[in-house]
Amino acid sequence: MSRHQPQIVVVGSLNMDFVLRCQKLPQPGETVAGHGSNTIPGGKGANQAAAAARLGARVAMIGRVGDDPFGRTLKLCLEREGIDVSCIHSTADTHSGMALITVEDSGQNTIVVEPGANALLTPADVHAAEHTIATADVLLLQLEVPEPANAAALQIAHRHKVPVQLNPAPANHSLSPVLWQTDWLCPNETEAAKLTGLPVNSTATAVAAALHLAGRGSGNALVTLGKLGLLLVMQGQCLHATAVDVPSVDATAAGDACVAAWAVALAEGRSIRESVRFAAAAGAITVSRHGASSSLPLRTEVEQLLATQPEAGKLQSTL
Repeated sequence: MSRHQPQIVVVGSLNMDFVLRCQKLPQPGETVAGHGSNTIPGGKGANQAAAAARLGARVAMIGRVGDDPFGRTLKLCLEREGIDVSCIHSTADTHSGMALITVEDSGQNTIVVEPGANALLTPADVHAAEHTIATADVLLLQLEVPEPANAAALQIAHRHKVPVQLNPAPANHSLSPVLWQTDWLCPNETEAAKLTGLPVNSTATAVAAALHLAGRGSGNALVTLGKLGLLLVMQGQCLHATAVDVPSVDATAAGDACVAAWAVALAEGRSIRESVRFAAAAGAITVSRHGASSSLPLRTEVEQLLATQPEAGKLQSTL
């Protein structure tokens, strides 16, 4: 069946990721030996933009990079994905954002982000791109750029009746009132715990946190739980989707792939069940590969995985 090709706009960060792999993550004060490294384009905004493009959407991105070799590389990589980079500005006398990522062999990771030019994205930058946002089917936001820029983007989107998904990462202990008004709040389990102050260490505790989050905002939340799957909250109803069975190699960018896939599927007019399965499969493929942007799947790969695991992402009520 032919589907509408959605237009996704991302306001967010672009980073150069420095990835180190090790047998286990170091404890505070501990030094461990690594066994491999890569330099890979990343940043939550750029990852979500690239993921949406690979999944079949037309994508535009709004952001800032430094006037440096990393910044030029980051823009070029997005251009090669077919993404409109005309609203990504180069910033003089500032370095591009960067992240140091340590990945242990189990797939778990730690990430330290230095924002660089991302911290200089302004409401004026966003307002200059109002026409781009107004023509979107979905706007994607994260928390790696300043809150005033995100708030401006959300207000523009609401003015033009464009649905907004906020991935509250990296999570703070609170969001400003305006950011709670997003149409979909899409955290992982760690971010859900920070935003609610509730423990999230099982499906049952995740349900309580997800309902709390949805109650603070628009009533809609999608919470990613890694191997425990996904939780979907809509109009007070909480549904659990089982995880897709894949070997876990590197969790970097898995949430970005999941959030982007959810946006693409909903914008295409897929059912909730189809959209959840599509998002779960996109995240799972990303977990099974090393790197950030390098691990993001193509649409054909997601569809092939779903065809081989018909029960993956199956929804059931938690209440």
